[in-house]
Amino acid sequence: MRILALVPGGIGDQVLFFPTLDDLKQAYPQAQISVVVEPRAKGAYRVCKSVSEVLSYDFKDRNSLADWGNFLGVVREREFDIVLSLGQRWTVGLLLWLTGIPKRVGYAGSGGATFLTDAVPLKTEQYAAEMYHDLLQGLGLNLPFKGLAINVPKSDISWAETTQQQLGVKDTGYILIHGGSSLLAQQKGIDKIYPVEKWEMIIQDMQQQQPNLPVVVVKGPEDEAWVDQLTQSCRDVKVTTPGDIGKLAAMIAAANLMVCTDSAPMHLAVAVGTYTIALFGPTDPEKLLPKSDRVMAVKSRTGKIADLSPEDVLKKVWGG
Repeated sequence: MRILALVPGGIGDQVLFFPTLDDLKQAYPQAQISVVVEPRAKGAYRVCKSVSEVLSYDFKDRNSLADWGNFLGVVREREFDIVLSLGQRWTVGLLLWLTGIPKRVGYAGSGGATFLTDAVPLKTEQYAAEMYHDLLQGLGLNLPFKGLAINVPKSDISWAETTQQQLGVKDTGYILIHGGSSLLAQQKGIDKIYPVEKWEMIIQDMQQQQPNLPVVVVKGPEDEAWVDQLTQSCRDVKVTTPGDIGKLAAMIAAANLMVCTDSAPMHLAVAVGTYTIALFGPTDPEKLLPKSDRVMAVKSRTGKIADLSPEDVLKKVWGG
């Protein structure tokens, strides 16, 4: 059996979809599962063991007829038996119908529902990972949602251990901070970036309260300016630069505490079970975080993340 999943969105969306893929593999252990994701999200599958093939397609781009034709050719060639789709545009539904895949599962009420063979109720009020997991009902699988989980490669765990040794935090433990400076979110007009000067106040308080617990900041391709500015005023902060999602997940897993904005690393922290405090501005923590005593949200009352005071964040850090 060959199963295809269409998963638009970034790395965070992929991580939220992992429980669905894992349960698919559990239900059909001999099946080959392929996913189609946007190019920016392919790296997520470094930490997913249930998928045998990752294909890319830019769902949001203005694709030409040639792009459609290429995609259809790739899919038809593999002769899939089942397809699950998170995409709700009518164009995605039409695309699925044109593939000729006999069983097409997606959400009822979406623009492409007409082209589905099995439509599942769309319950947007719940945790997104559970909403995605509902798609399994279209296959007659009523499996309990077990939460996020990832599979970090041993080589990435070894890299993280070596990095901790080099930073001098292997024996002390550390607080990990991720600023979440997503360029795509900014382009969409979604401001998830917490001001550097407020991060400085939070870090300085942490260093005063726990002088023996180092603070480590994650520096990614989109965070360079943010980290450089931060380290100019917080000179005792240590910096780590994981090269991929597996190494980042390994660094998160080893941390005593993760403090971050709503971002893909937040979902990784949930998956590895690290105690996490997440800052939210325009987005809804009820839909993006599970009910858990290991993760806490600090939500801006105004919907603007910059309006969160450092005191509000620190109350969560110190249990106030």
